[in-house]
Amino acid sequence: MESNQLKWSVTGLAGFQWLFFMFANTVVIPISVGGAFGLEQVEIVSAIQRSFIVTGIACLLQGFAGHRLALMEGQSGLWWGVILSLAATASTLNLDLLTVGGSIAVGVLISGVLVMVLGLLGMGEVLKKWFTPIVMFVFLLLLANQLITIFLKGMVGLNTGDAIDLKMASFSFLLAALTIFIHVKGKGIVSSLNLLVGMTIGWVGAILLFPGEAAETIRTTPFLNWFPWGPPSLEWGIVLTVVITGLLNTTNTVATLKGAEDIFEKETTPTQYKRSFFITGALTTISGVLGLVPYAPYASSLGFLQSTGIKERAPFVVGSVLFIILGLVPPLSAFFSTIPHSVGNTVLFVAYLQLFRSALRNIEGLTFEPKTVYRVALPALLGLSIMTLPASVFATMPELIQPLVSNGLLMGILAALLMEMIYWIGARLQMNS
Repeated sequence: MESNQLKWSVTGLAGFQWLFFMFANTVVIPISVGGAFGLEQVEIVSAIQRSFIVTGIACLLQGFAGHRLALMEGQSGLWWGVILSLAATASTLNLDLLTVGGSIAVGVLISGVLVMVLGLLGMGEVLKKWFTPIVMFVFLLLLANQLITIFLKGMVGLNTGDAIDLKMASFSFLLAALTIFIHVKGKGIVSSLNLLVGMTIGWVGAILLFPGEAAETIRTTPFLNWFPWGPPSLEWGIVLTVVITGLLNTTNTVATLKGAEDIFEKETTPTQYKRSFFITGALTTISGVLGLVPYAPYASSLGFLQSTGIKERAPFVVGSVLFIILGLVPPLSAFFSTIPHSVGNTVLFVAYLQLFRSALRNIEGLTFEPKTVYRVALPALLGLSIMTLPASVFATMPELIQPLVSNGLLMGILAALLMEMIYWIGARLQMNS
Protein backbone atom coordinates (compact mmCIF):
# COMPACT_ATOMS: atom_id res chain seq x y z
CA MET A 1 0.00 0.00 0.00
CA GLU A 2 2.75 2.41 0.96
CA SER A 3 4.58 1.58 -2.26
CA ASN A 4 1.49 2.43 -4.33
CA GLN A 5 0.98 5.66 -2.40
CA LEU A 6 4.59 6.63 -3.06
CA LYS A 7 4.20 5.79 -6.73
CA TRP A 8 1.12 7.99 -7.06
CA SER A 9 2.83 10.78 -5.11
CA VAL A 10 5.77 10.69 -7.50
CA THR A 11 3.40 10.65 -10.48
CA GLY A 12 1.57 13.68 -9.09
CA LEU A 13 4.78 15.63 -8.51
CA ALA A 14 6.09 14.68 -11.95
CA GLY A 15 2.74 15.82 -13.35
CA PHE A 16 3.23 19.24 -11.73
CA GLN A 17 6.68 19.34 -13.30
CA TRP A 18 5.09 18.77 -16.73
CA LEU A 19 2.56 21.50 -15.87
CA PHE A 20 5.32 24.03 -15.19
CA PHE A 21 7.08 23.02 -18.40
CA MET A 22 3.91 23.46 -20.46
CA PHE A 23 3.09 26.74 -18.76
CA ALA A 24 6.56 28.27 -19.22
CA ASN A 25 6.58 27.27 -22.90
CA THR A 26 3.10 28.62 -23.61
CA VAL A 27 2.29 31.77 -21.65
CA VAL A 28 4.55 34.22 -23.50
CA ILE A 29 3.29 33.25 -26.99
CA PRO A 30 -0.30 34.64 -26.88
CA ILE A 31 0.97 37.73 -25.03
CA SER A 32 3.51 38.58 -27.73
CA VAL A 33 1.16 37.80 -30.63
CA GLY A 34 -1.67 39.78 -29.04
CA GLY A 35 0.65 42.76 -28.65
CA ALA A 36 1.80 42.46 -32.28
CA PHE A 37 -1.80 42.63 -33.52
CA GLY A 38 -2.77 45.42 -31.11
CA LEU A 39 -5.37 43.38 -29.22
CA GLU A 40 -6.93 44.70 -26.04
CA GLN A 41 -5.85 43.23 -22.70
CA VAL A 42 -9.07 41.27 -22.22
CA GLU A 43 -8.58 39.64 -25.65
CA ILE A 44 -4.98 38.71 -24.82
CA VAL A 45 -6.09 37.15 -21.53
CA SER A 46 -8.74 35.16 -23.38
CA ALA A 47 -6.07 33.98 -25.83
CA ILE A 48 -3.88 32.85 -22.90
CA GLN A 49 -6.70 30.75 -21.48
CA ARG A 50 -7.56 29.26 -24.89
CA SER A 51 -3.88 28.43 -25.33
CA PHE A 52 -3.78 26.57 -22.00
CA ILE A 53 -6.97 24.60 -22.72
CA VAL A 54 -6.17 23.71 -26.35
CA THR A 55 -2.55 22.81 -25.53
CA GLY A 56 -3.67 20.46 -22.76
CA ILE A 57 -6.21 18.83 -25.07
CA ALA A 58 -3.59 18.61 -27.84
CA CYS A 59 -1.17 16.76 -25.54
CA LEU A 60 -3.88 14.30 -24.50
CA LEU A 61 -4.91 13.68 -28.11
CA GLN A 62 -1.33 12.95 -29.16
CA GLY A 63 -0.70 10.91 -26.00
CA PHE A 64 -3.70 8.63 -26.50
CA ALA A 65 -4.60 8.74 -30.21
CA GLY A 66 -1.57 10.20 -32.04
CA HIS A 67 2.04 9.12 -31.57
CA ARG A 68 1.14 7.96 -28.00
CA LEU A 69 4.38 9.25 -26.49
CA ALA A 70 5.02 11.66 -23.62
CA LEU A 71 5.89 14.57 -25.93
CA MET A 72 4.41 18.03 -25.54
CA GLU A 73 2.25 19.23 -28.44
CA GLY A 74 2.56 23.00 -28.25
CA GLN A 75 2.40 26.21 -30.23
CA SER A 76 5.21 25.98 -32.78
CA GLY A 77 8.22 28.26 -32.51
CA LEU A 78 8.52 28.35 -36.31
CA TRP A 79 4.89 29.44 -36.69
CA TRP A 80 5.33 31.96 -33.86
CA GLY A 81 8.31 33.63 -35.54
CA VAL A 82 6.66 33.84 -38.96
CA ILE A 83 3.40 35.27 -37.56
CA LEU A 84 5.29 37.94 -35.60
CA SER A 85 7.36 38.77 -38.70
CA LEU A 86 4.26 39.17 -40.88
CA ALA A 87 2.58 41.39 -38.29
CA ALA A 88 5.73 43.53 -38.08
CA THR A 89 5.89 44.01 -41.87
CA ALA A 90 2.24 45.09 -42.22
CA SER A 91 3.19 48.75 -42.63
CA THR A 92 5.86 48.03 -45.27
CA LEU A 93 3.30 45.97 -47.19
CA ASN A 94 0.82 48.87 -46.94
CA LEU A 95 -1.72 46.63 -45.23
CA ASP A 96 -3.64 47.08 -42.00
CA LEU A 97 -3.21 44.53 -39.21
CA LEU A 98 -6.75 43.16 -39.63
CA THR A 99 -6.05 42.26 -43.27
CA VAL A 100 -2.73 40.66 -42.35
CA GLY A 101 -4.30 38.74 -39.46
CA GLY A 102 -7.24 37.59 -41.55
CA SER A 103 -4.94 36.41 -44.35
CA ILE A 104 -2.79 34.53 -41.84
CA ALA A 105 -5.91 32.82 -40.51
CA VAL A 106 -6.91 31.71 -44.03
CA GLY A 107 -3.39 30.41 -44.70
CA VAL A 108 -3.41 28.52 -41.40
CA LEU A 109 -6.74 26.88 -42.29
CA ILE A 110 -5.44 25.78 -45.69
CA SER A 111 -2.14 24.46 -44.33
CA GLY A 112 -3.96 22.56 -41.58
CA VAL A 113 -6.10 20.70 -44.10
CA LEU A 114 -3.04 20.01 -46.30
CA VAL A 115 -1.07 18.55 -43.39
CA MET A 116 -4.01 16.31 -42.44
CA VAL A 117 -4.34 14.97 -45.99
CA LEU A 118 -0.60 14.60 -46.65
CA GLY A 119 -0.15 12.92 -43.27
CA LEU A 120 -2.77 10.29 -44.11
CA LEU A 121 -1.04 9.76 -47.48
CA GLY A 122 2.19 8.84 -45.70
CA MET A 123 4.17 12.09 -45.92
CA GLY A 124 5.87 11.21 -42.64
CA GLU A 125 7.60 8.19 -44.12
CA VAL A 126 8.84 10.25 -47.08
CA LEU A 127 10.22 13.04 -44.91
CA LYS A 128 11.71 10.55 -42.45
CA LYS A 129 14.08 9.28 -45.16
CA TRP A 130 15.52 12.77 -45.62
CA PHE A 131 16.05 13.35 -41.91
CA THR A 132 19.45 11.71 -41.73
CA PRO A 133 21.55 11.89 -38.54
CA ILE A 134 23.31 14.99 -39.95
CA VAL A 135 20.01 16.79 -40.62
CA MET A 136 18.86 15.87 -37.12
CA PHE A 137 22.12 17.25 -35.67
CA VAL A 138 21.66 20.55 -37.49
CA PHE A 139 18.00 20.82 -36.48
CA LEU A 140 18.59 20.13 -32.79
CA LEU A 141 21.72 22.32 -32.61
CA LEU A 142 19.96 25.32 -34.17
CA LEU A 143 16.82 24.77 -32.09
CA ALA A 144 18.89 24.61 -28.90
CA ASN A 145 20.73 27.80 -29.84
CA GLN A 146 17.53 29.66 -30.70
CA LEU A 147 15.79 28.71 -27.47
CA ILE A 148 18.82 29.13 -25.19
CA THR A 149 19.33 32.65 -26.56
CA ILE A 150 15.73 33.57 -25.72
CA PHE A 151 15.96 32.15 -22.21
CA LEU A 152 19.35 33.75 -21.53
CA LYS A 153 17.93 37.18 -22.32
CA GLY A 154 15.15 36.57 -19.81
CA MET A 155 17.63 35.38 -17.18
CA VAL A 156 19.69 38.59 -17.31
CA GLY A 157 16.82 41.06 -17.64
CA LEU A 158 17.14 41.90 -21.34
CA ASN A 159 13.45 41.18 -21.97
CA THR A 160 12.47 44.27 -19.99
CA GLY A 161 15.49 46.51 -20.56
CA ASP A 162 18.44 47.18 -22.84
CA ALA A 163 21.17 46.43 -20.27
CA ILE A 164 22.05 43.40 -18.15
CA ASP A 165 20.61 43.46 -14.62
CA LEU A 166 23.58 42.18 -12.57
CA LYS A 167 21.49 41.31 -9.52
CA MET A 168 18.95 39.35 -11.56
CA ALA A 169 21.66 37.68 -13.65
CA SER A 170 23.53 36.55 -10.52
CA PHE A 171 20.35 35.10 -9.04
CA SER A 172 19.46 33.35 -12.30
CA PHE A 173 22.84 31.68 -12.71
CA LEU A 174 22.88 30.60 -9.07
CA LEU A 175 19.44 29.06 -9.57
CA ALA A 176 20.62 27.35 -12.78
CA ALA A 177 23.67 25.96 -10.95
CA LEU A 178 21.46 24.69 -8.12
CA THR A 179 19.05 23.00 -10.55
CA ILE A 180 21.93 21.35 -12.40
CA PHE A 181 23.50 20.25 -9.10
CA ILE A 182 20.24 18.63 -7.99
CA HIS A 183 20.00 16.80 -11.32
CA VAL A 184 23.61 15.57 -11.29
CA LYS A 185 24.10 14.84 -7.58
CA GLY A 186 20.55 14.19 -6.43
CA LYS A 187 19.39 10.66 -5.75
CA GLY A 188 16.35 8.93 -7.25
CA ILE A 189 13.21 10.99 -7.41
CA VAL A 190 14.97 14.17 -6.21
CA SER A 191 17.14 14.13 -9.32
CA SER A 192 14.15 13.41 -11.57
CA LEU A 193 12.19 16.34 -10.12
CA ASN A 194 15.09 18.80 -10.41
CA LEU A 195 13.13 21.21 -12.62
CA LEU A 196 10.17 21.31 -10.24
CA VAL A 197 12.47 21.83 -7.24
CA GLY A 198 14.37 24.56 -9.08
CA MET A 199 11.14 26.29 -10.12
CA THR A 200 9.76 26.24 -6.56
CA ILE A 201 12.96 27.48 -4.90
CA GLY A 202 13.41 30.11 -7.60
CA TRP A 203 9.82 31.37 -7.28
CA VAL A 204 10.12 31.83 -3.51
CA GLY A 205 13.62 33.31 -3.79
CA ALA A 206 12.63 35.78 -6.52
CA ILE A 207 9.64 37.03 -4.50
CA LEU A 208 11.94 37.68 -1.52
CA LEU A 209 14.78 39.28 -3.49
CA PHE A 210 12.84 41.01 -6.28
CA PRO A 211 9.36 41.85 -4.99
CA GLY A 212 8.76 44.02 -8.05
CA GLU A 213 9.87 41.41 -10.59
CA ALA A 214 6.94 39.01 -10.13
CA ALA A 215 4.60 39.24 -13.07
CA GLU A 216 1.50 41.35 -12.58
CA THR A 217 -1.60 39.34 -11.75
CA ILE A 218 -3.83 39.05 -14.80
CA ARG A 219 -7.55 39.59 -14.37
CA THR A 220 -9.09 36.82 -16.40
CA THR A 221 -12.40 36.99 -18.21
CA PRO A 222 -12.78 33.89 -20.38
CA PHE A 223 -14.70 34.19 -23.61
CA LEU A 224 -14.59 32.65 -27.07
CA ASN A 225 -13.63 34.96 -29.91
CA TRP A 226 -13.64 33.77 -33.51
CA PHE A 227 -10.88 35.13 -35.79
CA PRO A 228 -9.56 37.64 -33.22
CA TRP A 229 -6.63 38.66 -35.47
CA GLY A 230 -9.05 39.84 -38.17
CA PRO A 231 -11.87 38.52 -40.39
CA PRO A 232 -10.79 36.09 -43.15
CA SER A 233 -8.96 37.92 -45.95
CA LEU A 234 -7.19 36.87 -49.14
CA GLU A 235 -3.89 38.71 -49.40
CA TRP A 236 -2.30 36.01 -51.51
CA GLY A 237 1.34 36.81 -50.72
CA ILE A 238 0.67 36.34 -47.02
CA VAL A 239 -1.53 33.29 -47.56
CA LEU A 240 1.20 31.62 -49.67
CA THR A 241 3.91 32.37 -47.08
CA VAL A 242 1.74 30.92 -44.32
CA VAL A 243 0.92 27.75 -46.29
CA ILE A 244 4.63 27.19 -47.00
CA THR A 245 5.33 27.70 -43.30
CA GLY A 246 2.72 25.06 -42.45
CA LEU A 247 4.33 22.54 -44.78
CA LEU A 248 7.83 23.27 -43.46
CA ASN A 249 6.53 23.03 -39.91
CA THR A 250 6.02 19.31 -40.53
CA THR A 251 9.79 19.01 -40.01
CA ASN A 252 9.06 19.50 -36.30
CA THR A 253 6.99 16.32 -36.24
CA VAL A 254 9.57 14.25 -38.11
CA ALA A 255 12.55 15.57 -36.13
CA THR A 256 10.81 15.15 -32.76
CA LEU A 257 9.57 11.62 -33.41
CA LYS A 258 12.95 10.55 -34.80
CA GLY A 259 14.70 12.09 -31.80
CA ALA A 260 12.31 10.31 -29.47
CA GLU A 261 13.40 6.92 -30.81
CA ASP A 262 16.68 7.20 -28.92
CA ILE A 263 14.96 8.18 -25.66
CA PHE A 264 12.11 5.63 -25.76
CA GLU A 265 14.38 3.00 -27.34
CA LYS A 266 11.94 1.98 -30.06
CA GLU A 267 11.38 2.96 -33.67
CA THR A 268 8.44 5.18 -34.56
CA THR A 269 5.97 3.35 -36.82
CA PRO A 270 4.30 4.69 -40.00
CA THR A 271 0.96 4.58 -38.16
CA GLN A 272 2.31 6.85 -35.43
CA TYR A 273 3.47 9.35 -38.05
CA LYS A 274 0.09 9.31 -39.81
CA ARG A 275 -1.87 9.82 -36.60
CA SER A 276 0.48 12.51 -35.35
CA PHE A 277 0.33 14.45 -38.63
CA PHE A 278 -3.46 14.19 -38.75
CA ILE A 279 -3.89 15.52 -35.21
CA THR A 280 -1.36 18.32 -35.76
CA GLY A 281 -3.19 19.30 -38.96
CA ALA A 282 -6.56 19.30 -37.19
CA LEU A 283 -5.14 21.42 -34.35
CA THR A 284 -3.66 23.82 -36.92
CA THR A 285 -7.08 24.29 -38.50
CA ILE A 286 -8.64 24.99 -35.09
CA SER A 287 -5.83 27.46 -34.35
CA GLY A 288 -6.71 29.49 -37.42
CA VAL A 289 -10.28 29.94 -36.20
CA LEU A 290 -9.39 30.67 -32.56
CA GLY A 291 -6.50 33.03 -33.22
CA LEU A 292 -3.79 30.77 -31.76
CA VAL A 293 -0.28 30.03 -32.99
CA PRO A 294 -0.56 26.59 -34.71
CA TYR A 295 0.77 23.42 -33.11
CA ALA A 296 3.57 20.89 -33.51
CA PRO A 297 5.29 18.27 -31.35
CA TYR A 298 7.96 20.03 -29.27
CA ALA A 299 11.49 18.82 -29.99
CA SER A 300 12.38 20.59 -26.74
CA SER A 301 10.43 17.83 -24.96
CA LEU A 302 13.46 15.63 -25.68
CA GLY A 303 15.62 17.84 -23.48
CA PHE A 304 12.97 17.85 -20.78
CA LEU A 305 12.74 14.05 -20.79
CA GLN A 306 16.52 13.72 -20.57
CA SER A 307 16.66 16.24 -17.71
CA THR A 308 14.01 14.43 -15.66
CA GLY A 309 14.55 10.83 -16.73
CA ILE A 310 10.79 10.25 -16.35
CA LYS A 311 9.48 8.82 -19.62
CA GLU A 312 6.19 7.31 -18.39
CA ARG A 313 2.98 8.64 -19.89
CA ALA A 314 1.03 8.94 -16.60
CA PRO A 315 2.78 12.13 -15.34
CA PHE A 316 2.42 13.64 -18.82
CA VAL A 317 -1.32 12.98 -18.72
CA VAL A 318 -1.59 14.47 -15.22
CA GLY A 319 0.25 17.60 -16.37
CA SER A 320 -1.98 17.92 -19.45
CA VAL A 321 -5.19 17.63 -17.39
CA LEU A 322 -3.88 20.18 -14.88
CA PHE A 323 -3.05 22.54 -17.74
CA ILE A 324 -6.63 22.31 -19.03
CA ILE A 325 -7.94 23.04 -15.52
CA LEU A 326 -5.53 25.98 -15.33
CA GLY A 327 -7.17 27.48 -18.41
CA LEU A 328 -10.72 26.75 -17.25
CA VAL A 329 -10.34 28.27 -13.77
CA PRO A 330 -9.56 32.01 -14.02
CA PRO A 331 -8.11 32.41 -10.48
CA LEU A 332 -5.60 29.62 -11.17
CA SER A 333 -4.54 31.25 -14.45
CA ALA A 334 -4.12 34.52 -12.57
CA PHE A 335 -2.02 32.87 -9.84
CA PHE A 336 0.38 31.06 -12.17
CA SER A 337 0.77 34.16 -14.29
CA THR A 338 2.67 35.70 -11.36
CA ILE A 339 5.68 33.36 -11.76
CA PRO A 340 8.72 35.64 -12.21
CA HIS A 341 9.84 35.52 -15.82
CA SER A 342 13.49 35.17 -14.83
CA VAL A 343 12.70 31.96 -12.92
CA GLY A 344 10.77 30.37 -15.79
CA ASN A 345 13.53 31.28 -18.24
CA THR A 346 16.23 29.87 -15.95
CA VAL A 347 14.52 26.50 -15.51
CA LEU A 348 13.88 26.19 -19.25
CA PHE A 349 17.50 27.18 -19.89
CA VAL A 350 18.63 24.19 -17.81
CA ALA A 351 16.09 21.82 -19.41
CA TYR A 352 17.04 22.73 -22.96
CA LEU A 353 20.78 22.30 -22.42
CA GLN A 354 20.05 18.61 -22.89
CA LEU A 355 19.13 19.27 -26.53
CA PHE A 356 22.86 19.65 -27.20
CA ARG A 357 23.34 16.09 -25.99
CA SER A 358 20.58 14.91 -28.34
CA ALA A 359 22.27 16.73 -31.22
CA LEU A 360 25.68 15.18 -30.56
CA ARG A 361 24.21 11.68 -30.24
CA ASN A 362 23.24 11.87 -33.91
CA ILE A 363 26.81 12.27 -35.16
CA GLU A 364 28.56 9.86 -32.79
CA GLY A 365 30.97 7.68 -34.75
CA LEU A 366 30.85 9.94 -37.83
CA THR A 367 34.16 10.18 -39.70
CA PHE A 368 34.92 13.85 -40.38
CA GLU A 369 36.40 13.74 -43.86
CA PRO A 370 36.15 16.86 -46.12
CA LYS A 371 32.77 15.86 -47.62
CA THR A 372 31.27 15.18 -44.19
CA VAL A 373 32.54 18.46 -42.74
CA TYR A 374 30.77 20.42 -45.48
CA ARG A 375 27.54 18.48 -44.90
CA VAL A 376 27.65 19.34 -41.19
CA ALA A 377 29.35 22.73 -41.04
CA LEU A 378 27.68 24.59 -43.91
CA PRO A 379 24.03 24.29 -42.76
CA ALA A 380 24.86 24.56 -39.05
CA LEU A 381 27.06 27.66 -39.34
CA LEU A 382 24.79 29.25 -41.95
CA GLY A 383 21.82 28.92 -39.62
CA LEU A 384 23.78 30.24 -36.64
CA SER A 385 25.04 33.19 -38.69
CA ILE A 386 21.56 34.17 -39.86
CA MET A 387 20.36 34.05 -36.24
CA THR A 388 22.88 36.77 -35.34
CA LEU A 389 21.69 39.15 -38.07
CA PRO A 390 19.10 41.85 -37.26
CA ALA A 391 15.79 41.51 -39.11
CA SER A 392 16.28 44.92 -40.72
CA VAL A 393 19.07 43.65 -43.03
CA PHE A 394 16.54 41.53 -44.95
CA ALA A 395 14.36 44.55 -45.81
CA THR A 396 15.83 44.76 -49.35
CA MET A 397 14.61 41.27 -50.21
CA PRO A 398 11.13 40.53 -51.64
CA GLU A 399 8.49 40.68 -48.91
CA LEU A 400 7.24 37.25 -49.89
CA ILE A 401 10.45 35.47 -48.85
CA GLN A 402 11.59 37.73 -45.99
CA PRO A 403 10.01 35.53 -43.26
CA LEU A 404 11.75 32.51 -44.79
CA VAL A 405 15.29 33.79 -45.37
CA SER A 406 15.46 35.67 -42.07
CA ASN A 407 14.74 32.51 -40.05
CA GLY A 408 18.07 30.88 -39.18
CA LEU A 409 16.48 27.64 -37.97
CA LEU A 410 14.47 27.21 -41.14
CA MET A 411 17.31 28.12 -43.50
CA GLY A 412 19.66 25.79 -41.66
CA ILE A 413 17.23 22.87 -42.03
CA LEU A 414 16.68 23.60 -45.73
CA ALA A 415 20.44 23.88 -46.29
CA ALA A 416 21.00 20.56 -44.48
CA LEU A 417 18.34 18.85 -46.61
CA LEU A 418 19.87 20.34 -49.78
CA MET A 419 23.37 19.17 -48.82
CA GLU A 420 22.06 15.66 -48.14
CA MET A 421 20.33 15.65 -51.52
CA ILE A 422 23.55 16.73 -53.26
CA TYR A 423 25.51 14.10 -51.35
CA TRP A 424 22.97 11.40 -52.29
CA ILE A 425 23.03 12.37 -55.98
CA GLY A 426 26.83 12.40 -55.95
CA ALA A 427 26.95 8.97 -54.34
CA ARG A 428 24.51 7.55 -56.92
CA LEU A 429 26.50 8.99 -59.84
CA GLN A 430 29.71 7.55 -58.41
CA MET A 431 28.10 4.12 -58.10
CA ASN A 432 26.87 4.21 -61.70
CA SER A 433 30.17 5.41 -63.17
